[in-house]
Amino acid sequence: MRVLVVDDHALVRSGLGAVLAATDDCEVVGEAATGEEGVALARELHPDVVVMDLSMPGAGGVAATAALRSAMPDVRVLVLTTFADDGRVRAALAAGATGYLLKDAAPDEVVRAVRAAARDETPIDPRVARALLPAGTADTSTDVRLPPRERDVLVRIARGLSNRQIATELGIAERTVKVHAGSLFRRIGVADRTSAALWGRDHGY
Repeated sequence: MRVLVVDDHALVRSGLGAVLAATDDCEVVGEAATGEEGVALARELHPDVVVMDLSMPGAGGVAATAALRSAMPDVRVLVLTTFADDGRVRAALAAGATGYLLKDAAPDEVVRAVRAAARDETPIDPRVARALLPAGTADTSTDVRLPPRERDVLVRIARGLSNRQIATELGIAERTVKVHAGSLFRRIGVADRTSAALWGRDHGY
């Protein structure tokens, strides 16, 4: 995996670079100190994953993520930040971030998250996951009884799989997955895949 690190702190960049370079499957192809520089380098270097800070001089990580995803839809952005508030989390995911991790994560957690992002999964730090659940969900949804097939779909959504990947694993048509997912969303009271994935993780799926 080709990884680009975008963070305004040189120590963070070098530390992340060392952690990722120590693996067998990650190659750190570049480092950037601002969002603008990160977008420019990504266009030049074509990384698989960009590890993105949120708070930087100039265009912050949210704006840089949106610009990256618009220009290079195949590039995955893993946010790595100190901020756990739901406003920043939602803004980053809405901009197109694939995952969201906090900077006090252990090195092996960061490596796993980069690998998951490269597989187009959705690595979300459990400490920020609850903030994304719809209001009231945690109090009422524990009584929900899911049909077996909707449970199968939820388990795989919680793993970050796409509808196509779920269809392949379950041996059903992709449009059937969409039907089950829509029914699932209504049953548990969420509006999108990210909220469903977080609901599933929060309830042990």
